[in-house]
Amino acid sequence: MIAHLQGKLVEKSPTQIVIDCGGVGYEVHISLHTYSLLPVSDFIKVFTHLQIKEDAHTIFGFVEKSEREIFKLLISVSGIGAGIARTMLSSLDPKQIINAIASGDVSTVQSIKGIGSKTAQRVILDLKDKVLKLYDLDKVSVVQSNTSRDEALSALEVLGFVRKSSEKLIDKIIKENPEASVESIIKQALKSL
Repeated sequence: MIAHLQGKLVEKSPTQIVIDCGGVGYEVHISLHTYSLLPVSDFIKVFTHLQIKEDAHTIFGFVEKSEREIFKLLISVSGIGAGIARTMLSSLDPKQIINAIASGDVSTVQSIKGIGSKTAQRVILDLKDKVLKLYDLDKVSVVQSNTSRDEALSALEVLGFVRKSSEKLIDKIIKENPEASVESIIKQALKSL
């Protein structure tokens, strides 16, 4: 119903913003990903999704159209409401969610607060084909790089390193060298931790 809002940014917090559009202030719920992408200027445009329930009309806003599309995919899954979808987009960036779904990485999806094993499996089962088709991903290469990532991550956890900091470091290493072996990823990570 409301595709986007464009106007003056009046209030801003990590979970919501208020946009003044022609004298009307719209309260818009956002993810941390969108919050990090908000421009410095007062004038902004956000792509929106309007959720209508018996007791509330809620607008969710996204700086990127692609994040809104992922949000819509996520809420199409039984057991995933708008709140959990927003938490997912706050915990992982959209590319990480797409890669986790495409490669069937249950542990990454399950690492998000509020998502259990069954829900994580349902998200992957329901969305894997859609994500592979929509984002035109090569299933094999995604699985290979994620396998190396997962093995390196679990090795660092066994060595006593914190998962969150290890994940960021490993993702950076893989981004710089996508063909890196598990051993070289671990060695590079140990030098930096």
